[in-house]
Amino acid sequence: MTVRHRYTAFAGLLLALSLPAANAESLMITWPGGWEVQAVAPETDSNIQRQRAVKNDANGDPQMVMELTHSTLAPEHQVNMEAVLLEMRKTLQKNFAQGGYQSACNKIHASTLGGLKALETTCKITQNGNHVITQTLVAATQRQSAYALSYAGPAQGYKANEPEVQGIRASLRLGHTLP
Repeated sequence: MTVRHRYTAFAGLLLALSLPAANAESLMITWPGGWEVQAVAPETDSNIQRQRAVKNDANGDPQMVMELTHSTLAPEHQVNMEAVLLEMRKTLQKNFAQGGYQSACNKIHASTLGGLKALETTCKITQNGNHVITQTLVAATQRQSAYALSYAGPAQGYKANEPEVQGIRASLRLGHTLP
């Protein structure tokens, strides 16, 4: 598989893993320079907001794709965050397997997202024994809000951009910006 084809497959797989698109007007991330914010077409479900951005290299190949989703929950709805993250991870692994990739994910562990307690897992995606993609999934809830953050990149792009992604994560104030 050529490098260009691998990047195209990577971008296609990430889009296939996305939840239904929604309006991201009130869900805003301040993106550092070099990130291209992608338009996310609105759907009829106004309870979901999403924002996605891509950081490309000089050749226009994606080095990192990052997406934050906010869902409004029904009052008093209790979310089993570990079950949600397990389902996200299972879907990711199934979708990559359908594309001929293998994946190994670390144990779900405690983390933070935008000042909220969260759960997180990172998956290493390989093809023919070569590490090609790394993807991290993070989920958190507060009151009537659920948040999911996914970011991924080709192995070298992920590693090179991880400090910047951690800075973006640290700058989020999810519990304060949305009701």
